[in-house]
Amino acid sequence: MTAPSGQSIENRLAAVEDRLAIYTLIASHPPSADTAAADYTREVYVEDGVFDRGPSLSGARGVEEIASFTLKPEHQEAIRGGLAHFASLPLIDLQGDQAFVTSYIQILHLDHEGEARELANHGTSLGYRIHRVVANRWHVVKVGGQWMIKSRTIRSIDGTDEPLALLSQGLSSVLAARSPMPRED
Repeated sequence: MTAPSGQSIENRLAAVEDRLAIYTLIASHPPSADTAAADYTREVYVEDGVFDRGPSLSGARGVEEIASFTLKPEHQEAIRGGLAHFASLPLIDLQGDQAFVTSYIQILHLDHEGEARELANHGTSLGYRIHRVVANRWHVVKVGGQWMIKSRTIRSIDGTDEPLALLSQGLSSVLAARSPMPRED
């Protein structure tokens, strides 16, 4: 049986399953980073994975270096200070056994200098501060039936061209894959 798109139902279902697996993989990043889950990171990055944070922040190469990233004293201090990674819904460009994923992450932290405020039925809080918003470009590959991270590039949204180029790559590849819709004139 062939679906309207020209692909079999089986192929279309496989693509849906792949997208769901990739959503889960990308959605796991914030809780793994905020809990220093190095063992989890070892399971989701390929052996020669790359984490590129740009010229002003240290990155990591290889699964062990990437996994130990959250175990650094500086990251542990950020976690104890109320670190929270807040992610957007990712845009996925699925290309067989590889995909390119574009997303945003906000780096939030408890505002220890903020004024305590009460919110009805939610208690009192000092509030949170948005420390940074970054554009993410993930390259994920299917290895042994599992989606894994080959590389992740992030750039701070700061008005420069580089983060905008990461976002544009994701958008242009997805737009190119869309089939044109007939227009009613």
